[in-house]
Amino acid sequence: MNDIPTAPPPSRLMAWVGGTLYLLAVGLLIGGAAPASGTVHGLGAMLAATLLVGVLRRAPLLALALVLLGSSIVLAGAPADLSDAYRSLFLAYLAADLVLGFIVATRARRASVLAAAGSFLVQFLMIGGFTHGSDMVGNVVITVLAMAAACTAGQLSSERRQHAVTLRAREVSEAVVAERLRIARELHDMVAHSIGIIAIQAGVGSRVIRTQPEEAREALRAIEVTSRDTLSGLRRTLVALRQADPDAEASGRAPLGPSPGLADLERLAAATADAGVLVEVRRSGQQRPLPADIDLSACRIVQEALTNVVRHAGTGGCRVTVDYGDEELSVEIVDDGHGGAGDGTAHGFGIVGMRERVALLHGRISAGPLPGGGFRVAARLPLPEPLSGAVEAR
Repeated sequence: MNDIPTAPPPSRLMAWVGGTLYLLAVGLLIGGAAPASGTVHGLGAMLAATLLVGVLRRAPLLALALVLLGSSIVLAGAPADLSDAYRSLFLAYLAADLVLGFIVATRARRASVLAAAGSFLVQFLMIGGFTHGSDMVGNVVITVLAMAAACTAGQLSSERRQHAVTLRAREVSEAVVAERLRIARELHDMVAHSIGIIAIQAGVGSRVIRTQPEEAREALRAIEVTSRDTLSGLRRTLVALRQADPDAEASGRAPLGPSPGLADLERLAAATADAGVLVEVRRSGQQRPLPADIDLSACRIVQEALTNVVRHAGTGGCRVTVDYGDEELSVEIVDDGHGGAGDGTAHGFGIVGMRERVALLHGRISAGPLPGGGFRVAARLPLPEPLSGAVEAR
């Protein structure tokens, strides 16, 4: 297991100053507080260890070695006749146990095992020198339990950090997959509609180029306009994918344009009419600005439905109805063809893409042939609270 990144380390000067002050504190405890009890020496050694915070964050193993050394020196220099030897030992090495827990939480397993073994060896030798008989066994047990508690806490902290990193990596992976699916839907909706119209216009032009040059010229003009619009949309998509590159964003060679929405229905209907299918657009309800995701999804649903009408319905007209309700936006596309707009399996991923878009917005959609002939696509997308005041449709 690699070392887990911690907070940015303090300056080297701060670490050196802390280490120097710690050694001075140990010297003062030995020379200036010799008459004091062992408890005072142990408490002083524990408090002096706080001066090693800078060293701990830069070199935890060195900090542990200094704490063990300083605590041992303080205990060795304390009065020989100690009635409170246990308390002095526990207090003196409590800071060492805390440092050990920090090492287990932030460093690799090998370093953690080495630190635990060294800490136990030093404390065991000091216990053997200060206690005897049954007191020695009890103190060893207490020392082992304290070290085990520190190591357990450090291990739990390490596992919690690793779990957080794993969850973050999973979230990033899921976000990447979702973005790829969104881009795939955008490209499908954009390219499939445009290529379908271009193919139909090219077929018309090839048939009438000798007998009706004017019609052929109109077909070529429609091909030119549709292809230019498609190239512009692809350029916007590619620029959006490169937004993470500051140089590409600063170049300004391909500025982002507004995303398509329901305001573009008339232009979409005109392009479909050039392909031979007249589109009647009806709007009802209080027209108002919509959230970008709902506006874009509604436009893409209409676009895909019109593409299916052009390709599969075999009819010369269809109707698009948009109803701005108080709680939801209703979009309906109905044609009077032979009902062959098809499902996502037979004719690609059009209907599947519509269902995915609607599902992401927690809406409902139905698509299927009508009993009397024709095909109907109806989607209902939940809306936020209506804004005060109506706005005119663009």
